[in-house]
Amino acid sequence: MKKQRYFCLAVLLSSLVWGVALAFGQKTQNAALAEPAVVSPADKAAIETFEKQVKAYIELRNNVRENAPKLSKDSTPEQIHAYRTTLEQSLRNARPNAKRGEFFVPATADYIRRTLKTEFQGKDRQELREQIFETETQGVVLRVNYTYAQTAEFSEMPATLLAKLPQLPKELRYRFVGRNMLLVDRESDVIIDIMPDALP
Repeated sequence: MKKQRYFCLAVLLSSLVWGVALAFGQKTQNAALAEPAVVSPADKAAIETFEKQVKAYIELRNNVRENAPKLSKDSTPEQIHAYRTTLEQSLRNARPNAKRGEFFVPATADYIRRTLKTEFQGKDRQELREQIFETETQGVVLRVNYTYAQTAEFSEMPATLLAKLPQLPKELRYRFVGRNMLLVDRESDVIIDIMPDALP
């Protein structure tokens, strides 16, 4: 009788633990699938303008890549280097008048700066700043149409922050150099645009 009582108690506790774990897991999943924060019509328009500019760049980039030397899975380091160099130079030549603020127009820059300011508060902001400033970025020339130095490190952005920023295609990425935010071509490392003083 006593064993049966203990058995029933164990089953009850197990059910409670399972129920709590299931509820917690569901809550976590719902949080992960939650919609991004609602933005104002002005912010939405700024994001759409940015995304259209990015799409136009990707189309230009794809046209440039068609004329670059082709690589195979057996390409030598020398061939890979030649490919990157040709792609880099071709992208720079394709945008001879590229200038700062072409993608990070005032409305988009304002939205991103406000997002950075509100997304990270107190300890979170301090940790992000420490992580970014600890990244070795010496040698990076902060100039549009120049390459992000291959010897420099890349500062990884938290996923929670990336989810709040205008979304990028796989060909591009955001990077921080000090307080500045860069838009960089992932394959050629060409700096597409720069936003100074992005971090508060």
